[in-house]
Amino acid sequence: MKILSPEGPSPATSTRLAPLAQDWSGVRIGVLENRKPNARLLLTTLAERLAARTGARVTVITEKANAAVAGEPAVLERLRREVDVVITGSGD
Repeated sequence: MKILSPEGPSPATSTRLAPLAQDWSGVRIGVLENRKPNARLLLTTLAERLAARTGARVTVITEKANAAVAGEPAVLERLRREVDVVITGSGD
């Protein structure tokens, strides 16, 4: 019997996250939803509450084709140009 693991190899290098801003006033928040059920409602509500608490503002709400694919280059480029922070992802 052969058992296969879907995990794949671990990367040899680690990735560093960008530092969080101390002052979020004026920060532009984008939402990239993956078209899972209720993803837009969940992510948009989170973004709006974050904006209300911090002085940031929600400026872009967009989507990708589905949860199984990467975002289209034009969508990712728009987010790169128009927002400072992207909220994305919704698990089952």
